[in-house]
Amino acid sequence: MSTPWSHRFAQRTQTIKSSAIRELLKLTQRPEVISFAGGLPAAELFPVDQFREACQRVLADHATAALQYGPTEGYLPLREMIVENLRRYGIMASPENVLITSGSQQALDLIAKLLINPGDRILVEAPSYLGALQAFNVFGAEYVTVPIDNDGIRTDLLEGALRSGPKFMYILPNFQNPGGVTMSVERRRELVFLSNKYGVPIIEDDPYGQLRFEGEHLPPLVVLDRDNMRGDSTYQLGNVIYLSTFSKTLAPGLRLGWIVAPPEVIAKLVQLKQGADLHTSTFNQIVAYEVARDGFLEEHIKTIRAVYGERRRVMIKALEEFFPPEVSWTHPQGGLFLWVTLPEGMDCQKLFRAAVEQNVAFVPGDCFYTQEGEGLRNFRLNFSASSPERIREGIRRLSIAVRQQMEELHIVPALV
Repeated sequence: MSTPWSHRFAQRTQTIKSSAIRELLKLTQRPEVISFAGGLPAAELFPVDQFREACQRVLADHATAALQYGPTEGYLPLREMIVENLRRYGIMASPENVLITSGSQQALDLIAKLLINPGDRILVEAPSYLGALQAFNVFGAEYVTVPIDNDGIRTDLLEGALRSGPKFMYILPNFQNPGGVTMSVERRRELVFLSNKYGVPIIEDDPYGQLRFEGEHLPPLVVLDRDNMRGDSTYQLGNVIYLSTFSKTLAPGLRLGWIVAPPEVIAKLVQLKQGADLHTSTFNQIVAYEVARDGFLEEHIKTIRAVYGERRRVMIKALEEFFPPEVSWTHPQGGLFLWVTLPEGMDCQKLFRAAVEQNVAFVPGDCFYTQEGEGLRNFRLNFSASSPERIREGIRRLSIAVRQQMEELHIVPALV
C-alpha cells in the first residue's frame, strides 16, 4: 500500500529487497526448529571471559581514547596487528593500506559506492554471497555470472565473460559462501592472469580463510597478483582489493572488518566512510585488539577449526546416512557451509516450506543467484552453529521432507 513517504524514496531504493536469509531467520526462531539457515559462528566458542577482562582493562587504562572519536582509518595498533597477521599468509601491506570497517558488510557497501555507476556490470560467481549482491544492487549494478564447481569459479568460461567489460570481479576463493568450495591454485593463477590481461580488478572477499580444518593453505589472490606484477613486494601496484573480518574468528557482534588496498583506494574509501559513520566504534576496536593480542587469536582459531571440522564431519556422515543417493553435496575443507544439489525437477522453495513443517530450516539456493529461476535445485546448510546432536537430528528431519517431495515427483520410491 502506498504511503505519504513512498513516493519520496530515492530511485535506487526500488532495487532494494530484504535479505532472504534475515527473513527466513524470523521463521526459525522457535526453539523447536533446528536451523541450518544462518551463517552463524558457534556462540559457545565466543571468548566471553577474555572480552570481560579486556573491557575492564580498556576502561581502566584507555577510557579517554576508547570513548572518544577516533581516526576514520581505524585504531592504529589494531591495523598494525592485522598487517602482522597478513604477512603469515604472504600478504605484504602496511597500516596505510588498511581501513577498519563496521563489519565486512560495510566494506562491501563502501566498495560499491566507490566503483559502481548505475548499469555497470559486475562479474560474480554463480552462486555468490547474498550480502554482496545486496550491497551492489543499491547502486544499480548489473551482473555477468560464471558458474562454480568443486574447484571454484570455472576459469575456462571466464574469458568470454571478461570480454563483456565488467567493472570488477567479486570472488570468494576460500570455502565459498554459499558453495563451500575452494578455488584451486591453478584456477587462482588463471584468474589473476586474466584479471591483468583484461584490466578487470578483483575484490577478494576472505572471511573464512583462517578457518581451514583440512588440506593445505593456498595463496591468496592478492599474493598471486603481486607475484604477477614482477615480484613487487609492496601493495602499490595491486589489482586486487582484499577484504576480511573478525566476525568469524572473534565475534560478529563487534562489527569489525577491514579492507586492504593500494593507498589511493584507501584514501577515497576513507572519504566515503566519513560520510557514512565517521569511523568504526573506537571502543570495539580497542577491545578487539586487547583480546586478540599476544597470540590469543591464533590459539582461539585453532579451537574453532577443531570444533567446525568435527561438525562438518557429523553433518556429512548424517547426509550419507539419511539422504537418498540422488542428492549430492559439497565437501568443504573449511568455513561454515556446504551446498546441496537436489534431483532434477525439485524446488528448494517448496522443500523449505515442507522442512519448516518438520521443524528444520535451511537457505534456499535461489537466494544466491542474480537471475530468477536459478538455484532451485540447491540449498545451503550451515554446520558451525549447531551441536553434533542437533546436526544429526536436523538432517534426519530434513531427509523426511526431501523424500516426501521426491515421492510426490515420482523420483524415487518413498522410504519404508
